[in-house]
Parts: sequence; C-alpha cells; structure tokens
Amino acid sequence: MRICWFNDNKLGLVDGALIRDVSAVLKVLPAPRYPAPKGDPLVANLEIVLMAIAATTPTVSYRIEDVRLLSPIANPTKIIGTPLNYLKHVEEADDNRDVFTMRYQGSIEEQGLFLKATSALVGCGEGVRVRFPTRRTDHEMELGVVIGKMGSNISEAEALSHVAGYAIALDMVVRGPEDRSLRKSIDTYAVLGPWLVTADEIADAGRLAFSLSVNGKVRQASNTAHMILTVARQISWASRFYTLWPGDIIMTGTCEGVGPVVAGDVMHCEIEGIGAMDVRVSAAD
Repeated sequence: MRICWFNDNKLGLVDGALIRDVSAVLKVLPAPRYPAPKGDPLVANLEIVLMAIAATTPTVSYRIEDVRLLSPIANPTKIIGTPLNYLKHVEEADDNRDVFTMRYQGSIEEQGLFLKATSALVGCGEGVRVRFPTRRTDHEMELGVVIGKMGSNISEAEALSHVAGYAIALDMVVRGPEDRSLRKSIDTYAVLGPWLVTADEIADAGRLAFSLSVNGKVRQASNTAHMILTVARQISWASRFYTLWPGDIIMTGTCEGVGPVVAGDVMHCEIEGIGAMDVRVSAAD
C-alpha cells in the first residue's frame, strides 16, 4: 500500500494517478496524551491504520498533480544519515577535496553515522529553500528507509522486519568546513516523498534502480545494489548506538553525480518500485 500526507495534513491512499482521502481512518489512532510516546503515532499503529484503510470506501479523490505532498512521515524522533555508501561517490569525493574538504576520511564505520535535525524534514510538494545563496547547496539522492517498530541492538538477520516502508529521500547539504550534521540540518534540507510504500511492496530494497535529474538533465543514476553497507546492516549498526522508534528515517547514502542547485531549479527523482517526485528549489525567505 502507498500512503501519504497532503494539503492541510490529510491522509491519502495512493491509487494509480489518484490520491483518495482516507483521513477518516485516523480515528483508530490512540488519543493523544502528554507526554507523547516516542515515535510517529501513525507508523507505530500502521497495521491497524492499513486495515482501516482497506475496509473503507473513500468518497473524495484528487489527481496527484493537484495536491501538495507533505512528508509521508510527520514525527520521526531522528533522521539518520549514512555517509559515502557508494564506492563511486567515495572516489568522487576523493577527487574533489576542494568541494568535499579533507574533514571526513576513512571507512564508513570510521566516520560513523550522522544525524539531521527533524526540523529539516519536508515533503516534495514543499520544496527546498536555499538558505545560503553565496555557498554551494548540493543534492544527494538516496533510498529512504522508515522504521516500523522499536528496536535496539537489532541483528542483521532481524533488521528488515523492523522496516515499515520506503520512500525517496533527498539529503540536501550546503558545502563548507562545518560539521556534516550542521550543514545537512538546514530547514527543508531533508526531503522525503512522494509517499510511503509499505515494505511488503518492495521485494528487495537492495536492488532498486534510481536516478535524479535537474532541469531535465540526468546527474545521478545508480542502483541500491551498489551500496557498500546494505539496508539491513545500516539498521543493525544504527541500533547499536540509538534505540530506533517507529517513524525514524535512515537516509542510506548517495551515489556519484552530486551537484549544486540554485533557486529556480527543479529536481526530478525516481526510484524503481516507489515512484517519482519533482522538488522545486527556491530562495529562502
């Protein structure tokens, strides 16, 4: 199943070229309380939400192109990034140290995972706003993995059972000498969309073709088969350091071809089995 948040926080079921309004099923979620439990409440209760959607007959539908798609995950406790997870991107970074700097070297395990602020999270319909126009802002397209149930010290063998679903992710970054997490946590610099595809629809997350173009010109094109660390290994490794909660997002690393964008650009992203999305770039207010 494919579900999304759209317009003024309506819940949608993606049905071909239509989005069907299934907001009425939100009544199956537990009543909010304070302090709120950790994790995204919809993802934490995804099974009963999907059952309620399957049992309903939506009466209001919209064409996909007529709605504003928000992030399919509203309340992650964290967004985890995996650096340099494709060999050709490692080589690209080594060949362009004037852009990527000498700050981060060594293997993925030596560098460690990093965190992006949850306040950076937006949907494809919200777009990217360039905060520092005199500095270079780059696109980094990735497979986004959404955690479905709480876990800590998860084994690789059990890791994929903790996945709720997948989405397209853009790990935007402003280049410079500061810590990676700071430069990747700017408002709108974590794009997730266009919707959440539940894990049962993806037979093998380790064999998905993906691509990104800017203004119609392809810049990034690869396959998740080229990851250095598999999705399962990333989940397991992350869970050694952090308890993973429903709705947590892992951005699994980008391939070669990262490059700058400026206000007025349109990024078109596609991942096999998930779909496609357009993300517009504008100047920050």
